[in-house]
Amino acid sequence: MTQHEPESALYETWAREFDLVIAEYYSGHAAPHHVGLDRVELTRDALRLVVPAVDEVWSQITSVESARHVPWVMEPRGAASRHWAEQACRRAGFEPDVRFETADLQAHLALIESGNAVALIPDLMLSQADPGTRQIKLPEPHYRTLFTSARRASRANPGIAAVRAALDQAVRTRGVSGEGSRN
Repeated sequence: MTQHEPESALYETWAREFDLVIAEYYSGHAAPHHVGLDRVELTRDALRLVVPAVDEVWSQITSVESARHVPWVMEPRGAASRHWAEQACRRAGFEPDVRFETADLQAHLALIESGNAVALIPDLMLSQADPGTRQIKLPEPHYRTLFTSARRASRANPGIAAVRAALDQAVRTRGVSGEGSRN
């Protein structure tokens, strides 16, 4: 198992470096398509602004726009999620003050819970959020879509089929729907 950004993972699957990839894309930011790869959607989950619930300063934040003067945590440059989050801030009229960068979304939550930053987080991660956070629904729903991709010639491979079946079962067991798992 290897972690890569969706763009490179999809290419490497097409180039026969990997058999199967689990990838994501964000509202308005599609992942690349490669001839010969299939794409099977697993789920989509809503994106929310998550802020600390530790004091009065953070309680004033009720939207992306009102988070213009606070520190942010985002994934490293080049990540689709980072690009999407920066665009959300720019649509709100500001450049985010990104003080923390990590691909680890659990670290994002830890930074938020400790009162150090805000972030745009997908619902699947919020099941792990501490009560010390506040999740703010975006006015226009935005989603992260999770999908698997394999070479069409290999998709009947028993190993690939078994992994896809297990992932599908995990998604159904968690009750994740197209509207996300939280209100």
